[in-house]
Amino acid sequence: MPIHDYRCNACGRAFELLVRSSDVPACPHCAGTALERQVSLTAPRGHSQAIVTRARRAAAREGHFGHYSRTERAKLPR
Repeated sequence: MPIHDYRCNACGRAFELLVRSSDVPACPHCAGTALERQVSLTAPRGHSQAIVTRARRAAAREGHFGHYSRTERAKLPR
């Protein structure tokens, strides 16, 4: 079930909902069903890169990078 961003036409509020494809979403504030699906924002690159860096450090500590080439291992964060 994906999370979608919506804007209610009745009360003008924006919100997120976890919605099944078969469900008709309703505004949690006024219970209106005349909603516009909005374009969701993506995660900023800085946050994602920090997560990847942490995961690579943990994997390197545990020895999971044995299958990488020497040049790829040289690029790994230490």
